[in-house]
Amino acid sequence: MKILRSLYLWTTGLLYFGAVVVITIILTYLLPQRKLDPALKAMLRFIFRLMRSPVTVTGAHHIQENTTYLFMSNHVSFFDVPLLAGYIPVFIRAVEAREHFSWPFYGWVLRRLGNIPLDRKSIHGSRKTLDRVASMLKNGTSMVIMPEGHRTLDGRLREFKTMPFMLAREAGVPILPVGISGLYTLKPKRSWYVHPTPIHIRFGEPVPAETVRRKDARMLRDMVREKIRSLVTCP
Repeated sequence: MKILRSLYLWTTGLLYFGAVVVITIILTYLLPQRKLDPALKAMLRFIFRLMRSPVTVTGAHHIQENTTYLFMSNHVSFFDVPLLAGYIPVFIRAVEAREHFSWPFYGWVLRRLGNIPLDRKSIHGSRKTLDRVASMLKNGTSMVIMPEGHRTLDGRLREFKTMPFMLAREAGVPILPVGISGLYTLKPKRSWYVHPTPIHIRFGEPVPAETVRRKDARMLRDMVREKIRSLVTCP
């Protein structure tokens, strides 16, 4: 039963996601990205209905529409990006692993949308990526970054990298912590079985820009990690 259910969910999910990718690529040539964004969010949210995994959101009142944020979340699954892109209620772009940009069609849509590739094997490349992120933040585009750098292996938080917090200090925007719970049960990193389950996104209180600029990057890293840890329900 588990195998059949997973095969069914993968088949329907991938067919739907493939259609979303193609439709999005076409629409990027027809509409400005901010006009396209509400439709894209709706399409991404429907993925989790197909996966039979209802999503609940708390703390969205912390997000002010006309404020630029650096959203920081725990890194659970490759479902993280569609989940956050679908449910963060403001226009965002994300940092994704460089190898994703070489995937057929998906890499194309990432480039069309303006997401930023991160070379996790190169310190120099990471620095250039974070400079691009800082530039987008300063120009008013909220960004999502996952400071663990890699997906969790057991559902618990890994250690955070320091460089994203150096970026935050440079950009001088509020950090908004996000906790994702349930995705590890839906699809752990080392398994291809899909286990439908409720998913919960919790938005915490933002760390003000003044605090971000004032604190040492390591102190800021530890503070934000603790905030995200408090928002996550471990499996």
